Amino acid sequence: MPPVTTALITNDAVVLGLLAITLGAVFWTSSRTTGFWSRFYTYVPSLLMCYLIPALLNTAGIIDGNASALYGVARDYLLPSALVLLCIAIDFGALMRLGPKAIIMFLTGTVGVMLGAVVAFEAVRLIHPETVAGETWRGMTTVAGSWIGGGANQAAMKEVFEVDATLFGQFVAVDVLVANVWMAVLLFMASRAKAFDRWTGADLSAINALKDRIETYKAQHARIPGLNDVMMILAIGLGATGLSHFLAAPTVAWIATLPAEWRLQDYSLTSGFFWIVVLATTIGLLLSFTRARSLEGAGASTIGSAMLYILVATIGMHMDLKALFDKPFLFLLGLIWIAVHGGLMLLMAKLIRAPLFFMAVGSQANIGGAASAPVVASAFHPALAPVGVLLAVLGYALGTYGAYITGLLLRSMAT
Repeated sequence: MPPVTTALITNDAVVLGLLAITLGAVFWTSSRTTGFWSRFYTYVPSLLMCYLIPALLNTAGIIDGNASALYGVARDYLLPSALVLLCIAIDFGALMRLGPKAIIMFLTGTVGVMLGAVVAFEAVRLIHPETVAGETWRGMTTVAGSWIGGGANQAAMKEVFEVDATLFGQFVAVDVLVANVWMAVLLFMASRAKAFDRWTGADLSAINALKDRIETYKAQHARIPGLNDVMMILAIGLGATGLSHFLAAPTVAWIATLPAEWRLQDYSLTSGFFWIVVLATTIGLLLSFTRARSLEGAGASTIGSAMLYILVATIGMHMDLKALFDKPFLFLLGLIWIAVHGGLMLLMAKLIRAPLFFMAVGSQANIGGAASAPVVASAFHPALAPVGVLLAVLGYALGTYGAYITGLLLRSMAT
């Protein structure tokens, strides 16, 4: 039964049309080279507007993201297809040569989530003790699971620490709102990457080499796409997505038959979405070694990027800005938490001279997981989207352990 909603527009077909018009308007205005819009997009990234306008529509009650099935469709169908199409032109060897800084920044993000939970708990205890009294620490463990791994890890923490349903719902709201605010910050920072990289003194040679190789290949094989090209691109993208779904279900069913003491669910190996993302990315990378790679010249990654922008809009329509005022101190806890995470990421980026790309994607691979890490990565360049996916998959493996340790620390502080 669909959720009850009071939104002005409840028909998903109409909502999809509204989102499409929104994306079209953003792209049209951002393409202006003179006048107000040229000055506006000098300071506000177009990708951020694709995310923020649906959020404002949701907040105003015009649409209701929670009552819409569009996000599920975009996540399950368009995201895997986009990953396949963005991976087709990737130079896998160059991807592997990006170096250890990406992993260092990702692990720093994980530590930042764990440390941020402890600092936020103690800070709010000083500011407003009632907010963290009682069982609040239990709810925080579910956010830790989500921000290090993903939904499966979040659900695991709910069961491990026996989180009450009402408390769980409150922290789901904190998770969604704060994570979306942070994603908006990262998208804004992405437009300032050059200034950030000058500040850190980052070595961009490996990233630039990868982007240059992709651009060179695309230029050498560029052609005006015909209907045949477009249909082949869609056949590969959607066909690989269908294959990923087809293989994910029996894989999860088979894993469920393995001994329970192996605790494979701790690695998200019993999550269907996990396998869909892994399989789609793998198929895309394998296709990059075949003649399918030539479809990049006909715009395969462009179509993949369009799919990602639709996903961005559906993510944005889940953000309710009014929620900031419902339980302000609970959200203050979340904001302090994410600020510690972000501060630690900035410090590490400066210490090891990491590019903003590694910091932003390493952070989002933790906080947002595979559904949004490639979005942030593609804000730098479509060819870099697979980096976000690979790091997010690592987060699934670490999520349960990191969140469990965080839960033990919070329990000791609370009791």
